Amino acid sequence: MQFNAKVTDISKQRSACAIIAVDNKNRFTDSGSALDKANGGSLAKLLKRGDLGSANGSTLMVPSLEGGAERILLVRTGKTPVTQAEFRKLADASTSAIKSLKDATSYLTEVPVQDADSSWQAQQLALAAGLAGYKFTRCHSDAKPYPLAKFTVHAPDKKQLKTIQDGVELGSAQAAGSNIARELGNLPGNICTPSYLASEAKALAKKHTKLTTTVLDNKKMDALGMGAFMSVAKGSDEPAAMIAMNYKGGKAGQKPIVLVGKGITFDTGGISIKPGAQMDEMKFDMCGAASVFGVMNALVEMNAPVNVVGVVAAAENMPSGRASKPGDVVTSMSGKTIEILNTDAEGRLVLCDALTWAGKFNPSVVIDVATLTGACVIALGNHATGLYANQDKLAEDLIAAGETAGDRAWRMPLWDEYQPMLNSNFADMQNIGGREAGSVTAACFLARFAEDYDWAHLDIAGSAWKSGAAKGATGRPVPLLLQYILNKK
Repeated sequence: MQFNAKVTDISKQRSACAIIAVDNKNRFTDSGSALDKANGGSLAKLLKRGDLGSANGSTLMVPSLEGGAERILLVRTGKTPVTQAEFRKLADASTSAIKSLKDATSYLTEVPVQDADSSWQAQQLALAAGLAGYKFTRCHSDAKPYPLAKFTVHAPDKKQLKTIQDGVELGSAQAAGSNIARELGNLPGNICTPSYLASEAKALAKKHTKLTTTVLDNKKMDALGMGAFMSVAKGSDEPAAMIAMNYKGGKAGQKPIVLVGKGITFDTGGISIKPGAQMDEMKFDMCGAASVFGVMNALVEMNAPVNVVGVVAAAENMPSGRASKPGDVVTSMSGKTIEILNTDAEGRLVLCDALTWAGKFNPSVVIDVATLTGACVIALGNHATGLYANQDKLAEDLIAAGETAGDRAWRMPLWDEYQPMLNSNFADMQNIGGREAGSVTAACFLARFAEDYDWAHLDIAGSAWKSGAAKGATGRPVPLLLQYILNKK
């Protein structure tokens, strides 16, 4: 999709649709008033009929008889100024209504928003439009993508044009990265294998000179002593892969931010096999890895002035004669031993070796992203990502980035009091801590392998995908991560 910021005259700007706001008293913003005047007051007459709902985000599409736009989308703002949450609702509702058109111009930047500037507004509009324009078509025989190919954000004057352009660029990058993550997450496990992810990483490096890709196969991981990772991978006929995408867009010698993504391309639970209901959704167990791919793609396309390494720990978790058994003890790359009490707690086993390997990149910070625990879904539902960190400032920066991007996270405790729940009679630790505080003890497990650097863990089990009629990957937390990284440049 092509994104633009432009100072426009709504009575002359050509597009398939002009998106204008209407407040709770049926008043237009400046551009809306100009368009209503060009149409002889017909828009105001339509509003008096009550066809546009009163709720914030209600929309009404009408044909335009005068001006450059073929259609007009009226969007109810309610009482102004609106809150940031209300503006996001406007952005989502308006872009969802125009995704079947070829192009649109949004004038919602004229809506007053509390504690937000026009750059933030433009970012939210571009992000919403980019997400609305995504459709999974790869495995359909006759499905076609949405035709939305161009989205223009109106700048009220030339003084705001650069600010709005910056917002459009960030929002469109967040959307593009999220959609790459969604596409990978939505692919079935027989297509999106660890080898497929490795090939995607190599292809990205061939397209961009500032990025190099390294892939460790089973033999190399065995040689490095990644016993925890291989305890998961050995149960599958599909070869595993530890992938590093190293992007050097910043200053030479500047320590990189390292992102580590859990890439279990399908999770049966192993010998501790899952129930059959909704097991198909376990193709989404690599959404942490997918989000890392989304961020890395966005960074290289933006030519962002940062150094970032994207590490992906990719494997299948399958039951077989070679699979790990409950009670097995394995040795991680760090040398610490782990008693495996539940083979369905495999994400922390692949991640602990990935976190140890991440240290070789001399990171400024390491952030792992994983669909790690069902317990996090119980704790936070689908709205917030669970956030754990060993540094307060890191947690604060990530939460702030999520608030700005509309991709929210909530900090969870990482207290020493939880650590004894991982004690084992037969190894240095066990891989589960029991039913209570399951997301917390999983994070406590990972923290033992991230003691040498600043580290955060994002548990996206609730936020990475949706079930039901809207089943599909969400692309989260790509917007949060991109916002955080670009805030640091």
